[in-house]
Amino acid sequence: MSAQGLEGIDRTVQQTHIWINELADALNWDSPRSYRLLRAVFHTLRDFLPVNESANLAAQLPTLIRGIYYEQWRPNLLAAKDRNYRYFITRINDQFLPDTLEDPQSAIGAVLQLLSSKVTAGEIHDVQQNLPPEIRSLWPSPR
Repeated sequence: MSAQGLEGIDRTVQQTHIWINELADALNWDSPRSYRLLRAVFHTLRDFLPVNESANLAAQLPTLIRGIYYEQWRPNLLAAKDRNYRYFITRINDQFLPDTLEDPQSAIGAVLQLLSSKVTAGEIHDVQQNLPPEIRSLWPSPR
């Protein structure tokens, strides 16, 4: 039996592994822990953005990563009301349990750096402009 027509699925699985492995390398973590962080940051970021901007960002993600991003998303119910730095960090930490983030700013910064390396600069700028300045400060400076 031929695997014809499954190239897109194979490609998105490969891209997802690349993203997770790059994050794992940046943090010197294992892949499962890196995946959980990626998921926690993406879900929190998604909920802090206006719906249209969230969708614009998702449109640039590989298919499988887009699925992770949208997993359990209910924009009417989950939109962040307290759009502040402390709540952003707390949401990520809560989603990362039972593990803890020793240095949440660095860990979150690694995910945001990865995102910046994979998504167009214009889209990253749009995302940043839709976040409060203190959350924007988590984004590493461009290299």
